[in-house]
Amino acid sequence: MSEARDEIFAQVRAAISKNLDATLESSQSRFAEAKNRINDHPVNLVPARGRLGKKARVDLFIREAERVNATVVRVSGLSLVPREVVKFLTNNNLPMLLKVSPETSEKRIAWKNQTLLKVSEGRADGKDFSSFSLAYAGVAETGTLVVLSGRKSPTTLNFLPPCQICMVYASHILGSYEEVWARLRDSSKNDGSNVFLPRNVNWITGPSRTADIEQTILLGAHGPQRLHVVIIDD
Repeated sequence: MSEARDEIFAQVRAAISKNLDATLESSQSRFAEAKNRINDHPVNLVPARGRLGKKARVDLFIREAERVNATVVRVSGLSLVPREVVKFLTNNNLPMLLKVSPETSEKRIAWKNQTLLKVSEGRADGKDFSSFSLAYAGVAETGTLVVLSGRKSPTTLNFLPPCQICMVYASHILGSYEEVWARLRDSSKNDGSNVFLPRNVNWITGPSRTADIEQTILLGAHGPQRLHVVIIDD
């Protein structure tokens, strides 16, 4: 009886070992395939309107952003940003209150130079009137801003305040969506990280809108009613 039992257990162990080896080999193969696809990602067909020089990309971005009801202004450096923000809030009769992301705080932008403006740093809590953040990139062919989530860039700033002000460097305005993903992958390779994606990658094209009711466009339905873009000519 003992010999028969030992033989049965031996056969079970052999079958389990064989299945584990096969599963491990299959998992390693799938992992290698996925890693190769990330490192050597095939490029989709990019329309000609996205294959432009820097000046043409910025000009197209401005036209497309304004076409979807965003407002756009260009400044020559970070020192001019606070004055432009105050000008925008004044022209739109908005409170001089601004919630900024940690990466655009006083350490980087001299907000204190505008004494009428009250600036606080951190996440939006639903009580803020206007937010200010930095876009990772812009997409010329659609006038889209790409904003990444993270400790220095809280996602709530992009959705809760009724007015969103977002700055983007002119050199970060790319032609197409594909170029943005490629830049994210390159960033991962350069910093040695195994993961190139943050928790959220938000693509913002103009203010929030809907046409659910009688096919009439309504701004501010699911997010900010106003979107103001500040382009930094770096």
